[in-house]
Amino acid sequence: MIVTLIVVCEVGFWVLLAAGLALRYWAKLPRASVAVLLCEPLLEVVLFLVTAVDLKNGAEPDWKHGLAAVYIGCSIALGHSTIKWFDVRVAHRFAGGPPPSTPKYGAARALHEWKVAARWVLASLIAIGLLQGAVWYVGGGGDTGSLVRWQQRMLFLIAINVVIALSYTLFPKRPPAVTRDSRGS
Repeated sequence: MIVTLIVVCEVGFWVLLAAGLALRYWAKLPRASVAVLLCEPLLEVVLFLVTAVDLKNGAEPDWKHGLAAVYIGCSIALGHSTIKWFDVRVAHRFAGGPPPSTPKYGAARALHEWKVAARWVLASLIAIGLLQGAVWYVGGGGDTGSLVRWQQRMLFLIAINVVIALSYTLFPKRPPAVTRDSRGS
């Protein structure tokens, strides 16, 4: 049941995102768009409550409960930036908005990568916290090994994102050199 609910929440996220952007740019109803997009966090609340009730009713914690915690962490930390990312692109494509821009070189790119890493670190820390809460909730009487393994995966995810951001800091990408041929001379 938990896996089905995770899938429903993920589909619901994309449906609400599409509906919110359609209301904003095609129907020209920005307030309705905001109302629809503000429904996104309700999906995580429902998933959290169902997962907690499942554990309270004696379900043995397993990978599904861990996946629910990870999904909630990612939705909380990455949901807003995902919506913003799509919003900029839809505004550009369908409403004459400015083109999306991501820094490509140097310190600006490194800063961008650190911001991305920070969002993933936050997602991982939220998931680790929810998983730890589940471990404490289940207590010593239940097998919490699968939840602890999810925590370890989240620590690995933090490490990967920090290494990526650090690589852009230590080895900044440089713009291509301008040659005489590329200037049209």
